[in-house]
Amino acid sequence: MALPLAGLAQRSPARIAVVSLVNAEPHVGFFRQMMGELGYREGENVVIDVRSAEGKQPELEKLAADVVAQRPDVIVTYQTPAVLAAGKATRTIPIVMMGVGDPVGMHLVASYARPGGNITGIGGATPAAGAKTLELLRDLLPKMRRIAVLANASDPFMKPFVAQLESAAASLGLELRVAPVRSVEEYEAHFSRWEKQTQAVIVQPSLNRFRAAALALKHRLPSVAPSVQFVQAGGLMSYGNSPRELARKAAVFADRILKGAAPGELPVEQPSVFELVVNLKTARALGIHLPPAIIARADGIIQ
Repeated sequence: MALPLAGLAQRSPARIAVVSLVNAEPHVGFFRQMMGELGYREGENVVIDVRSAEGKQPELEKLAADVVAQRPDVIVTYQTPAVLAAGKATRTIPIVMMGVGDPVGMHLVASYARPGGNITGIGGATPAAGAKTLELLRDLLPKMRRIAVLANASDPFMKPFVAQLESAAASLGLELRVAPVRSVEEYEAHFSRWEKQTQAVIVQPSLNRFRAAALALKHRLPSVAPSVQFVQAGGLMSYGNSPRELARKAAVFADRILKGAAPGELPVEQPSVFELVVNLKTARALGIHLPPAIIARADGIIQ
């Protein structure tokens, strides 16, 4: 059980756990930086314990239970599977979401204005972001008609993620071919088939980004995900939430909770900053010339 909220400010050092299904960098780095700007010094008045299931979904609930057993003052979660695992493990320790799709629809919070319970933080994917991803792909590949979607069947956010893309695809006259997967071993068969059937692939960010990016390159498919980590792993392009903004907002939530605020009374926020990142090395390997307009508007370029 967590300490009473009124007593969190008196506990030193405060203890924060960061829980994720996949590696949460660069978000964790930005979170540490922001906590420092808010006056927290690791090893002095705060301890930040970062725990990742390294993409192994079956291990996530055990990891969350282990974290709860350590009785941190606040748990910060990255992506939907992590907040679901943490929420299952505790109804008392405050949980801060750092980029979670549709928290109301998945019953993580009662509402954005008054979340109730022990969970608050920042939402994640939006229909507008899904539509922009498809528009960017169309700008890159004007003759594109069919797009593959590698979706995470183990992630409860899969249905909203796919639904947002399907809605945008319909408005643009594009066809989606969706493949829900539960293990890395399933990826290869889908990419082999898509090489001749589709012109690009979108990857759900809670999947193994290294394997997906490698297979996309092997089968010469331009690949996109709403996650900068995917581009760092070799994917062609990403359009999604700014890791810096998510981390900054998460740090502010954690700070307010440590000072006595009840998470259930802190309104859930939506991300407002989205970033485009492109990988020029991958583009060259695929023989793709990135339009000047995409290069000009990119927030990050990996050489």
